[in-house]
Amino acid sequence: MKKKIVAAFCLAMVMTVGGCSGAGTAAQPESSESQTQPASVSESSSSSDASEENSTQKSASSTASSDAADASSSRDIFAMDTYMTVTAYGPNAETAVDQAQQEIERLDALLSTGEETSEVAQINANGSGTLSEDTTYLLERSLDLYDSTNGVFDIAIYPIMDAWGFTTGNYTIPSDETIESLLPLTDANDILYDKDSASISFAKDGMKIDFGGIAKGYTSGRIADIYRECGVTSGLINLGGNVQVVGTKTDGSKWRVAVQSPEAEDDYLGILSTADRAVITSGGYERYFEQDGMKYHHIIDPSTGHPANNGLVSVTIVSADGTLADGLSTSLFIMGKDKAAEYWRAHSDEFDTILEDEDGVLHVTEGIADDFTSDHETNIIRKDGDT
Repeated sequence: MKKKIVAAFCLAMVMTVGGCSGAGTAAQPESSESQTQPASVSESSSSSDASEENSTQKSASSTASSDAADASSSRDIFAMDTYMTVTAYGPNAETAVDQAQQEIERLDALLSTGEETSEVAQINANGSGTLSEDTTYLLERSLDLYDSTNGVFDIAIYPIMDAWGFTTGNYTIPSDETIESLLPLTDANDILYDKDSASISFAKDGMKIDFGGIAKGYTSGRIADIYRECGVTSGLINLGGNVQVVGTKTDGSKWRVAVQSPEAEDDYLGILSTADRAVITSGGYERYFEQDGMKYHHIIDPSTGHPANNGLVSVTIVSADGTLADGLSTSLFIMGKDKAAEYWRAHSDEFDTILEDEDGVLHVTEGIADDFTSDHETNIIRKDGDT
């Protein structure tokens, strides 16, 4: 029996957020059926963009209209080292956006590896710790993805990322000896997790973890939960290119999400019509440095310790589960086209994907083929193995 990617949501986990009435209420994490269905906006460096309700990101500004059922609120936020825009429509739109910003800031403070007081930074510094509800959930999802992808998704990759300078911005090409010495510290199998006590430790000194590969997808799912609690049935969430759409547009039609081209910030690979889905794109163009005429991007293959080079330029994941979409966008990029297609066939009930190869050809899974339009050459990845 194939292993389901989506973790069982029977974790006795409740996250407290301020209810729309003002009092704190317990909100369950998104269910496996309705998980992560948020929004989109436009950003100069984002991977995706909702073409109808575009908002140019600044640093922290907001707009609101308050005409009863036509009310809307939109806010630009800088957090998690990226520009974000959250937009909601409906009578409680402004309250929903207020709470969305609070949740973004809370999770940023909790999960940041660069903030010494964060829970994750403390665990890394001490080599052990007790997990909160959020980090328990993220760890369990991360370990599930590690198993499902045969180690391609690996939150223990942090020491290698640090050696390349992607954690600090002090970029450098580590020596082969450095990489060889660090690779033994980057295996998530060596994360010791006690579910009963919600405790974590590491089997080897020097190990560290980073939830950056799924943090924004998880955050957008949490915002979607807040929106629904507030009665928002139409909304957009763009966390630095991690796009989720809540419901449909206010006129009942699907959102039109533009998938950015790696070649140009103002160009798009195509348009996806969708509702209640996360649309998350990863590629080497997002974060990289150049040295001696070579580009080195931030998506590290944990099997080699070097930037992945398996023939793909970008990967877009479309799923009801934002946490899953975030994790798989980098995982399938590392796998390359053939293994990514094989992985999708084994899990086609959980996500769809758009793969762009080095020749500019798009490979689109059949589950979204009818909803995706593009001027690029496009092949359809089918469940029966044909393309």
